[in-house]
Amino acid sequence: MNKIITSIFLLLLSSQLFAQQKFTISGTIKEKKSGETMIGVTVFPLEIKGVGASCNEYGFYSLTLPEGKYHIVCSFIGYKSDTAFINLNANIKSDRFMIENSLALQEVVVSATKKDDNLTKTEIGVEKIDIKEIAKLPVIFGEKDILKTIQLLPGVKSAGEGNSGFFVRGGSSDQNLILLDEAPVYNASHLLGFFSTFNSDALKDVTIIKGNSPAQYGGRLSSVLDVKMKEGNNQNYSVAGGLGLISSRLSIEGPIVKDKGSFIISGRRTYADVFLKLTNDYKNNSLYFYDLNAKANYTINDKNKIFLSGYFGRDNLGFGNTFGIDWGNKTGTLRWNSIISPKVFSNTSIIYSDYSYKIKLNSNGSDFNIKSEIKDWNLKEEFSYFINDKNKLKFGFNSIYHNIIPSRFSGEGINEKEKKGRYGWDNAIFANNTMQVSKKLSFDYGLRFSAYSILGGDTYKKYEKGILTDTVALASGAFGKTYYNLEPRFQFNILLNEKSSIKGGYARNTQHMHLLSNSTSSTPTDQWIGDSYNIKPEISDQMSLGYFRNFKDNKYQCSIEAYYKGLQNQVDYKNGADIQTAPDIESQLLYGKGRAYGVEFLVKKTQGKFTGWIGYTLSKTERKIDGISDNNWYNAKQDRTHDLSVVAMYELTKRWSLSALFVYNTGNAVTFPSGKYDIGGNTVFYYTERNGYRMPAYHRLDFGATYTKPHQKKYESSWNFSLYNVYGRENAYTITFANSDSDPTKTVATQTSLFRWIPSVTYNFKF
Repeated sequence: MNKIITSIFLLLLSSQLFAQQKFTISGTIKEKKSGETMIGVTVFPLEIKGVGASCNEYGFYSLTLPEGKYHIVCSFIGYKSDTAFINLNANIKSDRFMIENSLALQEVVVSATKKDDNLTKTEIGVEKIDIKEIAKLPVIFGEKDILKTIQLLPGVKSAGEGNSGFFVRGGSSDQNLILLDEAPVYNASHLLGFFSTFNSDALKDVTIIKGNSPAQYGGRLSSVLDVKMKEGNNQNYSVAGGLGLISSRLSIEGPIVKDKGSFIISGRRTYADVFLKLTNDYKNNSLYFYDLNAKANYTINDKNKIFLSGYFGRDNLGFGNTFGIDWGNKTGTLRWNSIISPKVFSNTSIIYSDYSYKIKLNSNGSDFNIKSEIKDWNLKEEFSYFINDKNKLKFGFNSIYHNIIPSRFSGEGINEKEKKGRYGWDNAIFANNTMQVSKKLSFDYGLRFSAYSILGGDTYKKYEKGILTDTVALASGAFGKTYYNLEPRFQFNILLNEKSSIKGGYARNTQHMHLLSNSTSSTPTDQWIGDSYNIKPEISDQMSLGYFRNFKDNKYQCSIEAYYKGLQNQVDYKNGADIQTAPDIESQLLYGKGRAYGVEFLVKKTQGKFTGWIGYTLSKTERKIDGISDNNWYNAKQDRTHDLSVVAMYELTKRWSLSALFVYNTGNAVTFPSGKYDIGGNTVFYYTERNGYRMPAYHRLDFGATYTKPHQKKYESSWNFSLYNVYGRENAYTITFANSDSDPTKTVATQTSLFRWIPSVTYNFKF
């Protein structure tokens, strides 16, 4: 009898195990027309509610289900849903192709892959930028720009009039990690910030993460701007470009081997210097930039694919033989994607990044030169393990070798000792898991362990409040001090109902590279420097909480997010700092703490002929550093109380679309003189509180219109018209102080404004 019972039990158990057997369907999702891999496409079975997956940044998806027959649906906004019937009785590899829906309604610039992603995704403080829609927004000089677009989001603030620099949730400009195909970009601006380094024609995907980044990202405190280039059309050759008033661009893409490999080359150049040569007064001056994006890929087999991408950009600004400056970035990424199994995907990257500038001065016949450079070599390995339909694990490591060459002065009469380059080794290991606990509760949690080592080859000096206390000479190849940091982070999402959710999170971030700047917005001559015996890693602890709600079948999306960020080891200049001639810039620095907190409001309309959003931020950003403002809290230079953006787009007809945007923000915190005194007939201004004054409030209105011509066979074209600063507001760029000519006892403040009205016309084409 016992044997019979045991046999029956084993039979039932085996049948139960068999019934619960699961298999995995996986593959790559591509766009049918171009063969480009797609990001964020949702994959789910019609037969099981609440179960699904989305493809990663390389187009790979993995979905594990119980054995059975399913209708597997691939869904993405702007594309026709793709449905396939699958008999899942073994692991299946299924590559899918999506077809763009030409009748799909236009979406706003800030978009998601699903209409209710803002509710269901665990991520908080994350926005995606739709590259196709950027061209419709009115921008300065008519050049579409992703950095100008993200400045219209709550929590992201412009660094100044027409500037591509930005601040995120109280962070400084160097606390933003800007990645182009995984390569860090140290200066993302052209022409002193009026253009960004990113040519939108070459871009595929742009995501900004405001502080609560997954563990695979690190090295900056405030945000991650992850920019990915197009891979190129592997089906047909095509040419696209645009002609503007001061710049033009051209892109060529096509197959290397059809269905297996493709390339894209995209270039851009301004030609203001051509017009300068037509004048007698300015014909010897130069003012231009150029950049080149290139990328190629090749599919080795159904499990392995390689990519090679690069960027090269340079600016040149000169006034005859008197002054000249050129600066630029070079990046390169060699990447290998491998599908190790239906559940495991790996990405291996070797990355190079180089930023440099060179200044030439001619004074009374004597030539002077200033040079600086930073080079990185980076090895990154990242694995994605799709454990099951409830858990997705990412883990790997990142190792960066920094070569930092400080500002070097050379020329007649300069006896400066040759400055040696400084070296640093920045390492990190990380793991991050996204877990769906239930239909209404999900978590995203991870841990990053970072270590920055000071490497030999230079002599390091130690200071105490600017006074030299010790020196450390490190031989080439030797290890100096190493800083270790644990960086935990987690996020949660509670889905209250089909229309609303609550999200929250905490993240610790560490930063080992620091930008020394004496201006509100970054300039080409700002100097990067790594951790040292004086400069410790900057640390931020950010907590955030938000409420999200949709209305009218997700046509309207509303959110309110609050955040608090505590900052450690913040760096600022001491009063009266000598940043030009000091033999060691670290002798001019002081250190302390900071805090930033605020509330962000966002209301979006995402469907219909009329789309757009209203974003508003109420915030405060402060620093407290011994030796500044009597050791009290003072406003950081990027502190702004109010920041408002209103964006509207209207599809007037099939050919005409209109757009407008209005921005308003509190003026920057600045240090103005509080008094003055006379020494030997010379006026010396007296400064008290750091950043204790304000620039005037900034506001402007822009209009834009786009005319899309009917397609002529394979030729597409459009005209974009825009007017920047419609009502001619003279916003303050700088304010300077001088004695009155009529009464030297009085002081006159002079405001400099850059732009009033700027009309722009751009012709875009593709064939």
